[in-house]
This record gives sequence, C-alpha cells and structure tokens, in this order.
Amino acid sequence: MKVLIIEDELMARKNLERTLGKYFPDIEIIGECGSVRESVEWLTEHGNEVDTIFMDVELSDGICFEIFRQVEVKAHVVMTTAYDNYAVKAFEAGSVDYLLKPIDQGPLARAVERCRQPSGNEVPDVERILAAIGKTNREKRGKERFLVFLNDRIVPVKTEDVAFFYSEDKNNHAVTNDGTVYIVDSTMDNITNGLDPEIFFRISRSCIVSKESVESVTKLLGGRLRITSKVTPSNIIGPEPDLTVSRSRSEEFLRWLES
Repeated sequence: MKVLIIEDELMARKNLERTLGKYFPDIEIIGECGSVRESVEWLTEHGNEVDTIFMDVELSDGICFEIFRQVEVKAHVVMTTAYDNYAVKAFEAGSVDYLLKPIDQGPLARAVERCRQPSGNEVPDVERILAAIGKTNREKRGKERFLVFLNDRIVPVKTEDVAFFYSEDKNNHAVTNDGTVYIVDSTMDNITNGLDPEIFFRISRSCIVSKESVESVTKLLGGRLRITSKVTPSNIIGPEPDLTVSRSRSEEFLRWLES
C-alpha cells in the first residue's frame, strides 16, 4: 500500500510515520505535505500513484477539504485530528475513516484494514462531509490535547491542564497547572485557533493564558495590564514568561475575565 501523509505539524507527522513503519512494514510512504497548496500540487502530479491518504483536518493554510475542491482524490482517505467531535459519523462513511491524535495502534489498524478492502474504492463524498464539518465547527469547543516535547519524549497533554502558552527564544511553550514547561511544535496562531476562546485568551503576540490560571491583575502605566499567575514554571530555562496584556487587548481581556 502506497501512502501520502498530509499533516502540518512535524511531530505528529513523524509519530504517524513511526507507527506505520512499526506495525505495517508493507506500507510505503511516497509523499508528505503540510498545506492545502502543497497537497494539491502533489496530487495533481502523483494522484494516481497513491492508495491511501492520511489527512489532518486543519492545515497551515486552511481546512483540508479545500483539497477536494481543487483536485480529484481517488485514494482512500483517513482523517486525523485532535478534535474528538469532528464529524465522526461523516468520516466513517464509505472509505473515509477517522483517527484521533495522538494515534493509537488499534484504531490505526482498523483504518488500514478498511483501506485494504476492495469494496472501498469510492471517491469520498465531499459534499456530505463538508456539511457535517460546518455543523461540527459551530459546536466544537477546541482541541482536547496537544502533543508536546519534554526533553527527548513526546507527551500528550490535555488542554484543560494548560495554564498558559508563551513564546521564548523562537520556541513556543506550554506551562501546565503543575508548573511543568513543555515545547509545543506549533505556531502561536495555530495554538490560538485550537483553543476554546471562553477558556483561553491571547494577551499578546507571544502569550495565551487560561482563565483559571489568573490569580490577580495589576494596572500598569499606558493602559497595559500585568497578570499574576497561580502557576509558577518549575523547569524553565531562560527568563520568566512575560504575562503582560498589551494595551490594545486590555479592555477585551477584562471583559473576557469577567464573563
């Protein structure tokens, strides 16, 4: 079986590669893409060569279903996502399957077996899935978990356990409620898009805080605000995170905190 992986997060992509290689040695990964644009270009040139596509829902430049609008997809499609309520029934229709990240071996084996079935040669029913996606997007409340780095380990961290995210020295970090600091392999924009806006607020370009982590707020000169967090990072390397709310976001932040 020849496989294409469409995934914009490097860590998740490598994790899927390792799992496929470990449990399914007959699978050959013939391509990798990280965006809608790259995927359309790859499929335009190599679409007839691939048997199965493992496709993340949210890519760096848009929702993956834009791919179907721009190029014909003839392969089996397995959706991978961190949202456990992302149109499961639609994804499980026909040759389309659904895997929740981080991907476990059991569900992956199920998806691979379904893709091997000769009856699953249908092109995915894109319009049906798009309709379900639209409904689910209105209902979803954010990612359930993030894959993060701790030294040489990849760790799934529940979003509800994160006190705040911050950028430092070209890396993005997640600080959990117990004070542990992890590296997150994602941009601040992508992190923000995956969070429930009722629970998390982006106070500046480099920091996102959870409502439950805010102990107090101090007014500064110039209209800015300084947050005192209930959580102190325990394994931090470098300066303390700057939990200052930018002036342009101060009023909105206070309304959010009060709501």
